[in-house]
Amino acid sequence: MADRLPTAPRPRSRGRRVAAPDGGRGARRPGSRRARRRRSPAATAVRALLLLVCTGAVGWAGLALLPISGSAGSGSADAGSARSGSADARDTAAEPSRRSAPGPGTSGRAAPATEEPSRGDDRPQARVRYQENGPGTYTWARGTGERAGSGGRLIRYGVKLEDGTGLDADDVAAEIHDILRHPRGWTRHGVASFQRVDSPPYDMLVHVVSPGTTDELCGAWGLDTRGQVNCANAPDLVVNVRRWVDLSDQYRGRPDDYHALIINHEAGHVLGYGHRDCPGDGRLAPAMMQQIKGLKGCVANPWVYDTSGRLIDGPKVP
Repeated sequence: MADRLPTAPRPRSRGRRVAAPDGGRGARRPGSRRARRRRSPAATAVRALLLLVCTGAVGWAGLALLPISGSAGSGSADAGSARSGSADARDTAAEPSRRSAPGPGTSGRAAPATEEPSRGDDRPQARVRYQENGPGTYTWARGTGERAGSGGRLIRYGVKLEDGTGLDADDVAAEIHDILRHPRGWTRHGVASFQRVDSPPYDMLVHVVSPGTTDELCGAWGLDTRGQVNCANAPDLVVNVRRWVDLSDQYRGRPDDYHALIINHEAGHVLGYGHRDCPGDGRLAPAMMQQIKGLKGCVANPWVYDTSGRLIDGPKVP
């Protein structure tokens, strides 16, 4: 104890180490040698070694709990799959917005709810060289076609092409047949049926002619086509080859739809139907609307009926 310290240092005895005074705190307490042994370098090394062994054991125990992968390659693939799985989840969430984005050739705004799909066969229009002023000689499409439709008035029709149009009469006749027998055309609800013939008598005759010949034929009926548009005066239906080949601004890239509009519109005149106007913004344009002059807020449409079989109509044009 501090109050029992000797007044003078004790003599050293040979062979025994005596601790130096510790700042007046006195000699070692009993057991201090054991404490000194615990702090010896050898003890420290042993303690470090034991710590290392324990840490390693814990680490290996942790690794033993991890799932085992077959190989390094498959392990990388699994990690890649997990990452791509997260990416797929993000892509799936974004999918509706991609699907709702507008496709190539649209105006960039969402389509009106009433818009109907096209016929599905639209394609870039092949470039055809035609004469501005044809010779006035014709080639008829050959043979008699199958009857399109089963009810209503039977319209026997012929198809003839002016020489110099650059088109094939039989190909054009086959496309016209497909249009006339389409379930959204004039055969719906038994309004009419059509059958192609290759010679008179006929109830309708489709002329596919040059712009100059169009003006001559239509002009004879008091119509001014200016080499640009089609016309009809029952039983004659005149298709300007310029429109058949070059289409109109409302149907760029949609030759099948525009050809359908030409035939349905002019056949409607032969059946006695007059022009119609746009029924309202975002609504389908009637086939009897003069769509080439502007849509007036309507959606371009080549068909007489919608997919539910309702007539696509509008106000009468005076």
